Amino acid sequence: MDDGLGDLLHRVVLLLGEAARRRTDGGPGGLTYSQIRLLGTLEDIEPTTQHGLAQALSVSDPAISRALRPLEADGLVRITVDPEHARRRLVRLTETGRRAFHRAGRPLHDELRAALVAAGFPYERYLEDTVRLAEFLEPD
Repeated sequence: MDDGLGDLLHRVVLLLGEAARRRTDGGPGGLTYSQIRLLGTLEDIEPTTQHGLAQALSVSDPAISRALRPLEADGLVRITVDPEHARRRLVRLTETGRRAFHRAGRPLHDELRAALVAAGFPYERYLEDTVRLAEFLEPD
């Protein structure tokens, strides 16, 4: 990938993350942006191992373990021993976790969309192009 393009993509991802953090952290839902992101990623790939979740989020195994503790304590995720490999732990969303993710994530999505549309940004085209780019980049 061209270094300029890679830098630009990285910057856009960081800016989106920071905008989302400002709108969610300490907000009424009680979930931080990092927790919303974790729950959303988990919804996409569950059931998965803690290691698989850490890889999907590009964080370390100890970091994912620390991040999961409060979510498990709040009943948002369930962590069990993998019956096929006793040293692995499987992670799943609970129904409470799924509802919490959708309650917190939907207003964030709607707010971002409304702000971009109001600024004249072609949101629907951006969304379509982003989906196409993700499909193109997805490993086979």
